[in-house]
Amino acid sequence: MPVHRRSQLLARALVLTAAATTALGVTTGGSAQAAPGNPDASSRKDVKAQVEQLYNEAEQASEKYNAAQEAQQRLQGETTVLQGEIAAAQDQLNQLRGDLATVAGAEYRSGGMAQTVQLMLATDPEGYLARARSLDQATERQNETLHELVSRQRGLDQRRTETAAKLAELDQARRTLADSKQEIQQRLAKAQRLLNSLGAAERSRMAAQDAQEAEQRATRGTDRLDLGTTPPASERGAAALAAAVRMIGSPYVYGSTGPRAFDCSGLMYYSWRQAGVSLPRTSQAQAYAGQRVSLSEARPGDLVIFYRDMHHVGMYAGGGVIVHAPYPGARVRYESVNAMPVAGVVRL
Repeated sequence: MPVHRRSQLLARALVLTAAATTALGVTTGGSAQAAPGNPDASSRKDVKAQVEQLYNEAEQASEKYNAAQEAQQRLQGETTVLQGEIAAAQDQLNQLRGDLATVAGAEYRSGGMAQTVQLMLATDPEGYLARARSLDQATERQNETLHELVSRQRGLDQRRTETAAKLAELDQARRTLADSKQEIQQRLAKAQRLLNSLGAAERSRMAAQDAQEAEQRATRGTDRLDLGTTPPASERGAAALAAAVRMIGSPYVYGSTGPRAFDCSGLMYYSWRQAGVSLPRTSQAQAYAGQRVSLSEARPGDLVIFYRDMHHVGMYAGGGVIVHAPYPGARVRYESVNAMPVAGVVRL
């Protein structure tokens, strides 16, 4: 990542805070003490590099969190459907068993004599053939009922096996969700401790600079940017970009999809939803949600995926500029597409 990017990261790091940390229950407490004095240039550079790395790791964990959350919701729905099917199948099975029990009870009450023998000894020979035909039909229906009973029992057993597997997946998704949340909390807390080590004067200076730059970015419109004249690839792409631009100035909060706060993939998810398109929840999944094009062919509304592991995503706005939700403490803003390594461009 370019040096100027690292500088931007640290300049905004002081606002790693309320919105982002509260959403995930992160607290740094009031007992942290800054190291006395101001660090020298090499120390500040080292802190910048470490904070940048921690933010990248936190965002990677955030995408795992988003994926686990999406899996949890999907599995919960599938499990609910399967449990409903099991209940219905069990009712049908109980009814079939009741039908067979009724037939067996009737045979027992008749003295245990086979119905064929009873017909042969009957005093009504004229009705024998008709009754024999009825007996054959009844026996056939009874056999069909028995076969259906066995088939339904097998289906019920299969549904129960599927449900058990889904419940195991759901349990794993919940554990992954908790682990990813804890990892985010740890990375953010460590980054805050590093920032505290810079000293009160340094933090104050950086906070003031960050507030000024954040205000400039939040109020900057397309009229002050050279976004070029390349049109969006579609009307929906134009609508999605317009929705993303309206969110400029909104805070970054891990796991959020709007309408007041976003993480990187959450902003894409929200913006394209306003255009009538439902995207996958994570940046890794969004990387495969459409057609891949080269960066030189990017058009407004296209998704731009960053880093080899594809843990960050923004939306191309034109003129080599993206709009994205950067990291904790920062707000949705415009950024150069070259600020991070591009892994791919996706057109929906």
